[in-house]
Amino acid sequence: MSTLQFPPDFVWGTATSAFQIEGATSAGGRGESIWDRFCRTPGRIVNGDHADVACDHYHRFQEDVALLADLGIPAYRFSIAWPRILPNGHGKLNPQGLDFYSRLVDELLAHGITPWPTLYHWDLPQALQDQGGWPERGTAEAFVEYVDIVTQALGDRVQHWFTHNEPWCVAMMGHARGEHAPGCASGPAALAAAHHVLLSHGASVPVIRANCPGAEVGIVLNLTPAYPASESEADRQAARRFDGGFNRWFLDPIHGRGYPADMVDVYRQRGWLPEGVLPFVQGEDLDTIAEPCDFLAINYYTRAILRGGSEMEQGGEPATLPPPAHSECTDMGWEVYPEGLRDLLIRVHQDYRPARLLIAENGCSYSDAPGQDGRIRDERRIQYLRDHLAQARLAMAEGVPLQGYFAWSLLDNFEWQFGHGQRFGLVALDPATGRRLPKDSAAWFARLVASPATSIP
Repeated sequence: MSTLQFPPDFVWGTATSAFQIEGATSAGGRGESIWDRFCRTPGRIVNGDHADVACDHYHRFQEDVALLADLGIPAYRFSIAWPRILPNGHGKLNPQGLDFYSRLVDELLAHGITPWPTLYHWDLPQALQDQGGWPERGTAEAFVEYVDIVTQALGDRVQHWFTHNEPWCVAMMGHARGEHAPGCASGPAALAAAHHVLLSHGASVPVIRANCPGAEVGIVLNLTPAYPASESEADRQAARRFDGGFNRWFLDPIHGRGYPADMVDVYRQRGWLPEGVLPFVQGEDLDTIAEPCDFLAINYYTRAILRGGSEMEQGGEPATLPPPAHSECTDMGWEVYPEGLRDLLIRVHQDYRPARLLIAENGCSYSDAPGQDGRIRDERRIQYLRDHLAQARLAMAEGVPLQGYFAWSLLDNFEWQFGHGQRFGLVALDPATGRRLPKDSAAWFARLVASPATSIP
């Protein structure tokens, strides 16, 4: 037995996102999103899966809130689908969409659960994509309009807001690698998209504050600590380059440092910035991006091990090595490396000094089937969560102002390009009936949350 002890005011929650759980993609006046279009493009999603139904949370949200209450989870991070609010991205409001989230917030509050909405979790209205999407400055302006509408409607009841989830994925997975919607493969477009996502974040912060007096506002970054494969200078440089593109390109500007000069040079060499300048930056953009926030939220899943080579000479990507042979990996193929969370939290605290830190996502995909008694004994998930929370607690002991943890995810759901084959949930979903079945990990998490100092095997 050992003890995971956290402060009494530590925020405990679980997390989801609209596109991954809601379904009802054409119900209630919702417009098409880029992920709806992406899912219908042959070859994009494993097994041709889609999220037209997903967990059917749109019709079963009361059941899901009751489930959270039964587990004693005090906070819930969910996202709001922009196409439900403004089907065309801007302009005409869809009252049915706004009413859905108003009812969800009311249901959470009636059960004593604090809502923590994310305003953008990747489901851009397709109508805006047809006008150029995130590489175009107008999308940032449309986002601020959308944020204004939502926070005016919900700000009397919601006091905690995340602006964006994982800008790196929006920019790089969606616009450079083409593995996420909208499926582009353009480095210059990726950098422009990253800038406009960050710009829309900074521009929306004062709007949220005006509409929700006293509210807390922050952004969610997916960060991956980079480790050199050896002590060689080449490997150290490879780790720094990975860190520059994955972490510092987003951490630096939101903390008032602008874009890292070493990566500007790398992208120049790569041909993403031919003139070595940032053509998408205008006027006071960098000041806007650096608008002070109340917290920084981090999503952590695994680490990266880097090796340098000749591909780096012209600004290329360093080689990311596979996990060491002795490592445990999740069903996603991601190495289980809890120590990376402690290293990451300490690094961010020491280098950037955010006022507060939250872990907005942490979890693992394991396909554990029910036993003959119907019980899902997902011991590997329990161990994953426990080991990562232990490392988070060590970081807190070293002065890191970590004040909350959201487990990913409440439900097994639609996992983007991997379809329905990856299972991150504390709660399983019967694909035939939609029945929710809490796994052993849900009971474990509920016991932990019930007491700030709980002895757990």
